[in-house]
Amino acid sequence: MGVGVAFALVFPGQGSQSVGMMQAYAGLPAVRETFEEASAALSLDMWRLVEEGPAEELNRTVNTQPAMLVAGVAVLRAWRASGGEEPTAVAGHSLGEYSALVAAGALDFADAMRLVRFRAQCMQEAVPEGTGGIAAILGLEEDAIRSVCAEAARGEVLEPANLNAPGQIVIAGHRTAVERGMALAKERGAKRAMMLPMSAPSHCSLMKPAAERVRERLEGIAIRPPGVALINNVDVQSPPDAAAIRDSLVRQMHAPVRWVEVVREMAARGIGHIVECGPGGVLTALNKRIVPDAQCVALKDAVQVRELAQGLGNG
Repeated sequence: MGVGVAFALVFPGQGSQSVGMMQAYAGLPAVRETFEEASAALSLDMWRLVEEGPAEELNRTVNTQPAMLVAGVAVLRAWRASGGEEPTAVAGHSLGEYSALVAAGALDFADAMRLVRFRAQCMQEAVPEGTGGIAAILGLEEDAIRSVCAEAARGEVLEPANLNAPGQIVIAGHRTAVERGMALAKERGAKRAMMLPMSAPSHCSLMKPAAERVRERLEGIAIRPPGVALINNVDVQSPPDAAAIRDSLVRQMHAPVRWVEVVREMAARGIGHIVECGPGGVLTALNKRIVPDAQCVALKDAVQVRELAQGLGNG
């Protein structure tokens, strides 16, 4: 990467998971070691879940969230083991914010695993499976999406959930309302509208009961001030202390992920390289659309981890 280069590490959340997603990192010992630590923390074979699935099981919120946390931290540790420098800033998309907190030294990994599993259980219990939905809408801007949500809700919950990139917004709420929203969005000119493989409608007001349960659990979790700047989802700010981090994590559960603003804030801070730390490359595609002038790359396999950690592959 080069000494003195301002760069950020960013971590994906739900939606980036796939069975076999860690095979690309074969040959990086830190990856399996991190999965072993995660499995011990949860008394659950996380490697088998990620490598063998089945997809239906991996896509359950209670499994997806810890799986994506361990995946991000595993790639982070492989980056460090390969000689990668510490970033100027970190951020994570939705659930990925927990990986970012681990990367910043604010949260212990084992605590994060248990907390994320509990968070996912709270989310799933807040909205019975099949009751909620979450969908991506491509080709409409934020104002049009807000209008669609207001019109299609019909007394149910339907809200913008992830402001991912210009023209790419996720909506969440009651499943029937989401289906109406998808149809209306297409009528209004959306290029695509598709349900996402998530079993709980994140980042909408249906998650407020779950957020209150997480608030109570967070009080018993040790959190330290981040060692590097963490730009959060809910405020697009860097919470300075444990109390602010706890509060932002609670509010994040029922508020939109402001990813477009997070990435633009990185650029405003002089960060010219954004490195995605985890499988899938989903965030890198978004980041390139948000800040076309930045160098956006993904640590998508063992080769990328080693080359970028040693300062290569910046072309």
